[in-house]
Amino acid sequence: MTQPIISIQHLNIVNGGTANPLLKNVSINVKKGEIVGLIGESGSGKSLTAKAIMGLLPSTMKVTGRITYKGNDLLTLPSKEHRKLLGKEIAMIFQDYRGSFTPFIKVGKQILETICTHQPVGKKEGKTIALTVLEKMGLDAERVYRSYPFELSGGQVQRASIAMILALKPSVLICDEITTALDVMNGERVLDYIEKVRNETGCAVLMITHDLTLAYKRTDRIYVMHQGDIVEEGLPEQIRCHHQHPYTKKLCSCLLSLPENQSLPQAKVSML
Repeated sequence: MTQPIISIQHLNIVNGGTANPLLKNVSINVKKGEIVGLIGESGSGKSLTAKAIMGLLPSTMKVTGRITYKGNDLLTLPSKEHRKLLGKEIAMIFQDYRGSFTPFIKVGKQILETICTHQPVGKKEGKTIALTVLEKMGLDAERVYRSYPFELSGGQVQRASIAMILALKPSVLICDEITTALDVMNGERVLDYIEKVRNETGCAVLMITHDLTLAYKRTDRIYVMHQGDIVEEGLPEQIRCHHQHPYTKKLCSCLLSLPENQSLPQAKVSML
């Protein structure tokens, strides 16, 4: 049986002196080459789980449990060693894309510096990689490369930030609501390229989303989170048609009933 490349085991998070935990005994496994969905309403703890993996939780939060990556417990790893893993090994595409770039440095320069920092390539090869991934995102690669972030639309900045992360080809990719600010066509293009990277590199993907249609269509397995707890886990078809937990039933009822033999709608369905 294939061992997970990243494994969250009995993760609990408590904020300060409060008694109620934000995450309760959360366990999630993601294997190499697998796309795993994490679904649930806003405030259920999805992004908090991702930040725990990345080591981005505030010091006021008390964390117990294990987050194992290639045999190393990220929760006990010295912060310097943890930071070395971020980017090339474990990368995250954030929901708030606006913080991805410094406003007064050109996008291309920032992408190039990121690539050259994490990969053994020179500036010429790094620029070629940058232009290639920008083009794969459906962008005018040369223009975006030469532009400042404020010269681009919000959707263009988001796609450029996604391109920057995908250029690193990490072993584990965490995607936090990455299609929220994109139209359907560009969202599909981004998801297609993530799937292409997954197939080429075997990277593991944790897909955090409140878009049920995306989760059903794009993931290999799904975890359902409710109030900081994993209440159900299974294949997309199981979650969609044979769910057991009342909360999962409530989520799935957000999708309108479809006539027989009709495919799922492509529009986003929010659980907010």
